[in-house]
Amino acid sequence: MKTYIRVILFVVFFLALAGILTGLYFYNLKDPDLAKAKPDFTLSAAELQKAFEADETSATSKYVNRILEVTGKIRNVSPAKNNVVSISLETGSDLSSVIATFPGINDPSAFRAGEEISFRGKCSGFLMDVLLNNCAVVNIKTSSK
Repeated sequence: MKTYIRVILFVVFFLALAGILTGLYFYNLKDPDLAKAKPDFTLSAAELQKAFEADETSATSKYVNRILEVTGKIRNVSPAKNNVVSISLETGSDLSSVIATFPGINDPSAFRAGEEISFRGKCSGFLMDVLLNNCAVVNIKTSSK
């Protein structure tokens, strides 16, 4: 067999092996544990919503795909499919809020409207509401009424 054919076959084999290993790496890559992750930004739900409402382009480049630690008062809790709970936070605006999704929550009654909550989540963007996904609770304070 000629030398250049061997070299071509070796390069093709090496590239195929590299592609397979890269695919396996990304397939097995897990999301970081946001309960232990260091947040990129710490702010209130009202501050986050106002940032997107004032200048969506700037806020998108600053917050989207970043880990945020957000604090706010729970407006309402709505359980969803597959043990995912969605929580809407008060922002002072009637038209938009901050919505956080918490995966793996079996008991949505752990969250009550009116409680102060702090959580970390990955910001997904703004579609009338600021969306945070894969959230993890940092702290819940029960309000005294």
